[in-house]
Amino acid sequence: MHESWRKLFSTSAFRFQEGLAPEERAALSYQRLKLVNESLDSPEQLVLDVERLAALHEWAGPVDAGLATVASIHYNLFLGSLLDHDGDRRDLRAFTNLERIGTFLCTEAGHGNSVSQLETTATYDPVSRTFDLHTPTHAARKFMPNTSSTGGAKSAVVAARLITEDGTDRGVFLFLAPLSNADGDPLPGVLIRSLPQTATAPIDHCSTAFEHVRLPYEALLQADHGRLTPGGAFTSPIGSPRKRFLSSIGRVTTGKLCMSAYSLGVARHAVTVAVRHAHNRHTLGVTARGTVPLVAHRSHHTPLLNALATTYAASLLHRTVVRQWAHTTEAGREDAEHLVAVAKGWLTWRAREVMTECRERCGAQGLLLANGIAGQLAANEGTITAEGDNLVIWVKAAGELLLGHFTPIQPSDIAAADRDLTDAAFLQSLLTDTERIWHHRARTRLHTAKAGNPLNRWNQSVTPALELVDAYAHRLAADALLRAAEQAGGPEARDLLYGLHRLFSLRRVASQSGDLLAEGRVTADQVRQLPEAIEEVIADLAPHALTLAAGFGVSEDVLLDHPITTEGTGQLVT
Repeated sequence: MHESWRKLFSTSAFRFQEGLAPEERAALSYQRLKLVNESLDSPEQLVLDVERLAALHEWAGPVDAGLATVASIHYNLFLGSLLDHDGDRRDLRAFTNLERIGTFLCTEAGHGNSVSQLETTATYDPVSRTFDLHTPTHAARKFMPNTSSTGGAKSAVVAARLITEDGTDRGVFLFLAPLSNADGDPLPGVLIRSLPQTATAPIDHCSTAFEHVRLPYEALLQADHGRLTPGGAFTSPIGSPRKRFLSSIGRVTTGKLCMSAYSLGVARHAVTVAVRHAHNRHTLGVTARGTVPLVAHRSHHTPLLNALATTYAASLLHRTVVRQWAHTTEAGREDAEHLVAVAKGWLTWRAREVMTECRERCGAQGLLLANGIAGQLAANEGTITAEGDNLVIWVKAAGELLLGHFTPIQPSDIAAADRDLTDAAFLQSLLTDTERIWHHRARTRLHTAKAGNPLNRWNQSVTPALELVDAYAHRLAADALLRAAEQAGGPEARDLLYGLHRLFSLRRVASQSGDLLAEGRVTADQVRQLPEAIEEVIADLAPHALTLAAGFGVSEDVLLDHPITTEGTGQLVT
């Protein structure tokens, strides 16, 4: 699943090109999208295989963040939405052959994450069997889709309110709308304005509006959540317009997994570059005689080992969540969506932390785009916002954890004094204790808040509720890392993975030690031992940093293309 992408993105066609303007980089990303498409036996099969689709993003991101973005939009959001809505009834060859590139127009400039407030309308006329697609206000402009002429002819899946003949608003549905002709020029009534350059991946972000654009009856994306007959009769087994809309944009959940996969790929790449640099670059030791590799200094290798532990835990959590989403049943869909949202926020935020540390550990060379960290770090800001702003989706997840998606794990009945900080099971139980503490704190604040003002009640509890989400994600990531250690095929791998679990868990326990001590889950002596326990595992792991980084499988061809790995590695740093 991963090796084919690893090989493809290691080829010369995907090498970094110096000196390109943002517009040229965007155009290059679309050219590379065609290379990706040519490598596929079936684009439809890729879209339907969540695990393989996520893997694409892991390997595309480090070589071309813009490519990962346009691929995610075309394959997942656009083509995926078409396939999910009676796709077998459409001729998709123009899109699967990339004669037309797909984009996705949902978010509006004035409403952001408030999808229930979308204003764009599609009014149906049963006589002509057409929809009138219209942007009624300035705030209803579709915000930031890649709709410019860059890349060639484009079509869009557009979220708009379905208005039937009697004037009834049936809620937001998706519509297929061509945007431009073969030369990339906008079609009549399609108003496209390029937006200012962003600090993220260089994509052709635009503001897009529709001025009474006529679409055929077949433009409506229909499925079991809602159907419209040619005569204008609307039926749906779902009474809630909001639930109908959420069903129609189900591809956004897969998009969260794709965004997380991008973040993981670039984080693993950054750690690999930084660890290699730390071993190759030399500096003075503690005396004026001779030099040592940067990695010899505890101050340098500690943050890198922390980054390795976090990235391993994040990768294994992502694998777990992707598998669960790929194989979920309809009965388990809501729980799986909740888990995807929690993981997306945690993974993309952790990637930011890891990449920031790695950039700094590479010094000035870390600022060079050609070294594969700084540009991807900036582009990762887009993943934090795309497919649901992290804080917004975590606030929703926090409410779900408080009101039904979470049952606290019961505390261990073994006294803390009888346990040891080297025991993985003890560390894992302390992570569940942290969850329970924040859950109780949030529930208490929710129930003691003054009644009659729902917003005030939520404001009273949201801060500890968000801490609960973070604790929940940390525990799941640590659990995924622990299970990998238990299943390792050899003693070296097993010992290293246990060491990573211990480091990851000890750091988290140390940050929560006050609450754990107050609740009697750790002893005062164990709190005093935490710094030394962390130092011990750092010392154990430090000699194996290269081995751990190599475990990410980053291609040597890509690594050797970075100046940081081929130039100035023996220079003296003072």
